[in-house]
Amino acid sequence: MSTAHATSVSAVPHSRARLSGQLAALGVERGGVLMVHASLSAVGAVDGGADTVAAALREALGPEGTLVVPSFTPENSDTSPQYRARVRGLDEREREAVRAAMPAFDPGNTAAPSMGRLSETVRRSPGAARSAHPQTSFAAVGPLARHVVADHHLDCHLGEDSPLARLHGLRAQILLLGTGFGRCTAFHLAEYRVPAPPRRTYRCVVRDGGRRRWWEYEDVALDDSDFPELGADFERSGHGAAVRAAPVGSATGRLFRFPAAVSFATGWLTAHRGAHS
Repeated sequence: MSTAHATSVSAVPHSRARLSGQLAALGVERGGVLMVHASLSAVGAVDGGADTVAAALREALGPEGTLVVPSFTPENSDTSPQYRARVRGLDEREREAVRAAMPAFDPGNTAAPSMGRLSETVRRSPGAARSAHPQTSFAAVGPLARHVVADHHLDCHLGEDSPLARLHGLRAQILLLGTGFGRCTAFHLAEYRVPAPPRRTYRCVVRDGGRRRWWEYEDVALDDSDFPELGADFERSGHGAAVRAAPVGSATGRLFRFPAAVSFATGWLTAHRGAHS
């Protein structure tokens, strides 16, 4: 009987009030700017699903707070890891058919399926704004949403001319909700700040005056393969009073400041990857 009772209690869906209270207790700043990476499966059963999680985040932030999520779209690129996985084993004719079927990026309508349910919920929220980069856009809702996503240069994924630099300037908080540091987008800004970062060519499909076309550009070679190790060292360091951790739903939430993460990551990447010529 006691086992059945425990199972039934643990199966009760998390409510918006409970989640927002946990977020406030973790330290989400009322009236602040918050970038979130989330795994809703880790959060567990929620009464109302992704809509309720988004509402709880906005409730914790308050009416003057701004919520930001990545809304990346690797699905329209033939230089992304997702594309390479998709065409593995295909011949050139079949690969060309995949490329021909890729839709052009449209910031108002293009979905970001690989970013998860919370990202899509925020992107589709009334009043949400989205940056214009065809690969690494961000969506935001709240008073500073348009400021955060404005003027995202098309040849700058995640550097000084992207929303990440604005979030750094705003001293935004970052919440990893049921995810690890491998998903911490802020670390990419540090990749632009190491001495002479390596660069590479990217390609994706864009819409130009109503016409679909391929666009090729050069930018910093992004690499998140060592972010879990970087994040573990950051969490242990206490840098800038680093990381606060507490339960949110059935997940662990990790909360920290943007400048602290980028500052630590810049030094860490410089030391561990070395300067590139």
